[in-house]
Amino acid sequence: MICADELGPVIPRTFPPAPAWSPDGHRIKAELDYTRGPEKTWVYGGLRPSDGQAVTMTAPSRNSLSTRTWLEDHPRIHHAFIPVGARWLNLQEGWWRIFRKAALAGRSFTTHDDITYATTLAIDQLNSRATPRIWGRLALPTRPRRHRFVYTL
Repeated sequence: MICADELGPVIPRTFPPAPAWSPDGHRIKAELDYTRGPEKTWVYGGLRPSDGQAVTMTAPSRNSLSTRTWLEDHPRIHHAFIPVGARWLNLQEGWWRIFRKAALAGRSFTTHDDITYATTLAIDQLNSRATPRIWGRLALPTRPRRHRFVYTL
């Protein structure tokens, strides 16, 4: 079984460098200079829960030709759509949170290629320390030796 989902759109955007501190120890206030790139990038991912390995692919649009071609080349993959209110059923959703932190958080991207490179690098790092994913909450540890108090009268 593979849990698959899409993340997107991821928009290339750049931020100015952080302002430095003044000689008297106060933060220098700078004008916000924020720009967005014209293109969007969609990240498609698949997670194999049995061993925690993941694979991703980036595409410039939701219905790109490369995405459709890949699905046609893999006829064994069938879509099972999850209702909108039940996203928590898909283990991929929790994995996206880890992926965003590893690949996208706090970084500036100027092009689609930068996002693809960051995605590839993050996947390699996450797969190197992958562990099986378990749906639900882990069982609480049992307490084999409880302290029992005996009162004598």
